[in-house]
Order: sequence, then C-alpha cells, then structure tokens
Amino acid sequence: MTDLWSERAKLYVESDAHRSGEDLEILVGWARGACTALDVATGGGHVARRLREVGIEVATCDPAPGMKPDVVCRAEDLPFADGSFDVVACRTAAHHFDDVRTAVGEMARVSGDLVLIVDTLNMGAAAEEAESLRDPSHVQNYTEDEWRVLVGQSGLAIDDVRFTKHTFDFDAWLRRTGCEGATAARVRELWGERVEHGRLTLDKIAIRASVR
Repeated sequence: MTDLWSERAKLYVESDAHRSGEDLEILVGWARGACTALDVATGGGHVARRLREVGIEVATCDPAPGMKPDVVCRAEDLPFADGSFDVVACRTAAHHFDDVRTAVGEMARVSGDLVLIVDTLNMGAAAEEAESLRDPSHVQNYTEDEWRVLVGQSGLAIDDVRFTKHTFDFDAWLRRTGCEGATAARVRELWGERVEHGRLTLDKIAIRASVR
C-alpha cells in the first residue's frame, strides 16, 4: 500500500478534490490560534499548507514515503508522546485506515487540546461499492452516528459537527487510481445523479472534538 500511495503522490498534490474546499476552510478555522499541529495522513499536504498559512507550526505524517511527510508512520501507530500537539487534524483519509478506532484513539492521545476530522460520509451501499471499485484501498466510509461513537470511545468530547457538499472533476478522480474501462463505467453507473456535467458531488462530515 505504501508503494501504491507513493506512486500517486503527485496526483494528490495537484488534486482539485483535495487542494481546496469548504471542509478544508472549516478545519482551518477551528485550528486558528493554535501553536502546533499534526497533520495525520497528510497526502498532498493541503491541510499542512493551509495551517502554516495561518501561522501554525505543523508536523506531517503519512505511511507513504512518496508523500514526503516529516514522519513515515501509520495513523494507528503515531510515534509521538501524549499531548504533543495543540491540534491533531486528519482530512479525507480515515476511510483508508485498517483500524479507524485505533487511529482515532492515537489522534486523541497525542493531542493536547483538539482533534479535527474531516471525511466523506457513508452514502449507502451503492456509493461504498463505487468507492471500492474505483480504489481497492478504500476500507469504509462512516455515518454520522458511527463517527460519534468512534470519537466518543476515544475519550474525546464532540464540540461541533458540520456537513458540506464537495464537488470535483469526476474523470480526474478516476484517473488518480487508474480506474478505467468497464470498471469506470460501473463506478459512473453506481454514482447515478451524483455525477452531473462531469463533476461528482460527495457528502462530507467535519468533526471538532476536545480532549477531556
């Protein structure tokens, strides 16, 4: 998986689905005023870039060396001391984690104040099939209720939950994972009306949680 994601690195840096969005700005707004932050599963580095732009000192981690993180590690095994960062953020990555419960617990452990999580919401069986066909590294998107349980079990207190619509180029989204031919056609069929004028719209959730 690490080699796969390293191969995709440039595409994620350039991705219109990742480099901007209302969900990213919500996350940055919540983090504003912090001194230090950890960007978990940094990918193309868009969260780290925006947090640095508002004056926060950011460390990045990712399991893929090709993403050029400060630390190469899985979200389930963060090599940092308890309470190392004011803010721990993770955007549009948790649906790839093998053990999301452990990952959220690790984010809670290394945060001294806030954990900020943004991800795609579970939009039903057809959407999950489309996600897995397009990218076999997809594990699962979660519902709001599932997220509330995951965050609560980690010992965090949820302060705010926001919902956004995220729209981006559908063909570019397919190309990032090499999805083509009959598989791409099936993915398009499964998304149905969510693909319009060449753009796919997904539902996203943003969660602001505090260390108790």
